[in-house]
Amino acid sequence: MLSRRRLLLTLAALATTPASRAAFSYPQVVPRSLAFPQDFGAHPDFRTEWWYLTGWLGDRARPLGFQLTFFRTRTDVDPANPSAFAAHQLVIAHAAIADPAHGSLLLDERIARAGLGLAGAASGDTDVKLSGWYLRRDPQTDTYHAQIAARDFRLSFAASASAPPWLQGEGGLSHKGPDALQASYYYSRPQLKVQAQLTRGAQVQKLSGTAWLDHEWSSAALAPDAVGWDWIGMNLDDGSALVAFQIRRQQTGEPPVQTYAAIRNPSGRVQIATPADVSFAPRRYWNSSRHRTAWPVAQRITIGTRIFETRPLMDDQELDSSLTTGAVYWEGASELLEAGQPVGRGYLEMTGYVAPLKL
Repeated sequence: MLSRRRLLLTLAALATTPASRAAFSYPQVVPRSLAFPQDFGAHPDFRTEWWYLTGWLGDRARPLGFQLTFFRTRTDVDPANPSAFAAHQLVIAHAAIADPAHGSLLLDERIARAGLGLAGAASGDTDVKLSGWYLRRDPQTDTYHAQIAARDFRLSFAASASAPPWLQGEGGLSHKGPDALQASYYYSRPQLKVQAQLTRGAQVQKLSGTAWLDHEWSSAALAPDAVGWDWIGMNLDDGSALVAFQIRRQQTGEPPVQTYAAIRNPSGRVQIATPADVSFAPRRYWNSSRHRTAWPVAQRITIGTRIFETRPLMDDQELDSSLTTGAVYWEGASELLEAGQPVGRGYLEMTGYVAPLKL
């Protein structure tokens, strides 16, 4: 989503001097048709962009969750600055494994300026890299390949698509607030089939599963009274996919700034809910001692006449990215239930509970 990450643009000051800065504008999100494969790649003129891939591996007896996100942000460094060391673009990456046997996330993160062969996000198709980590799409097979050598684990996988990109909102234009400019370009790739290898210490596991990829880019900020959001991306067992989010207001008890929900059935037919028919309600909280925050890790999500509930794979899926994106959020592998029965699996993401989210 537009507000998914608080990107620390001030980090660019470490790589440049005030004399190398210039005032310029960022392009805004306006109605247009997304075009592929071009829009699989980076859009470097826009301020923020991310490729966000989450999924479940293993069987129901011993499942694992995994998350990989690459961010690109255009800084306010003068585009005319020719120095190879000027931080025109920053690339950030997060990776995490959710294993109930461990009890909290195994996670790692990286940040670097684009260039010098170490980090970058290519235009034309998905190809992002950072210090040996990468996510790339093979255009011949429509398969995403990734490799992550993290502190406590090593993960490589292939995630294959079997359907075209799912354009969210109005043909890929996703509203995030009442202002027309508070929007992002947004598409999803649900129901990705994954083959993975996970290494932890001397243990090597060959695993299969299902994943979800979101790609968004924008230059807009949150509405002034927005505090953060709750978002789900769920792969349903019958081959359907469900996405829903709310952007919460800072005033407790006030209606959300924005709500959205859509369901795509196995044949590709999409139903988008009326915003007034979408609501989130906490069902159970987990208290983080690290940040003295109560996270609603189990939520009830009402979409018209259908009522869903999320159930976390484990409670402690808090991710502190203060050193890279500046945000603390809960990024959790979760089951989806309807009428008390499991109907799918995916991720619940929540921000703005520790502090209001600012872009």
